Amino acid sequence: PAKETRMTAFVASLLFVTLAEMGDKTQLLAMAFAARFPARTVMAGVFAATLLNHALAVATGQLLTTVIPVAVISLAAAFSFVLFGLWTIRGDSLEGEDERQGSFGPFVTVAVAFFLAEFGDKTQLATISLALKYTAPVAVLLGTTTGMLVADGVGILLGATLSGRVTDTAIRLASGGIFIGFGLVGVGTLLPAWFP
Repeated sequence: PAKETRMTAFVASLLFVTLAEMGDKTQLLAMAFAARFPARTVMAGVFAATLLNHALAVATGQLLTTVIPVAVISLAAAFSFVLFGLWTIRGDSLEGEDERQGSFGPFVTVAVAFFLAEFGDKTQLATISLALKYTAPVAVLLGTTTGMLVADGVGILLGATLSGRVTDTAIRLASGGIFIGFGLVGVGTLLPAWFP
């Protein structure tokens, strides 16, 4: 069961963050940086920034589980997934993050820009929610980090190969709809226990 819980936490974290990242500011940032720097360098910077940022988010989530009842956490997490879905559908835009000039080279430039862009972003908040929901912090961290790499890798590939063929709106609507669906299922499962 413990191994099953870790695998469930990893897969759920991977899926939720991959979906949350579609059309997100950091995915747009990956596309922009891929036009300026080698894709490998961009992915390495994304990995380093995500690992640090999401480690902080998981630690925050684990800390909150010690002071908030589990039933409240589960319901809040389910509602948060609906909100993340709506946020995904709304979409993000870059506000100059891709224009920052780095005097430390491409890797540090990308890593710092991603770390700052992720602070308070929906994928960081989703990571906190996932850490609250599951009792497997390492699995959540690995899942959310992998999800970021998958989504940003897709962003880099889409930017390079499918430019103009698939609209950002279509990607946002599909991923946001899936996110909302998962959240509504969670709310529907939990609410009857609160209001018999």
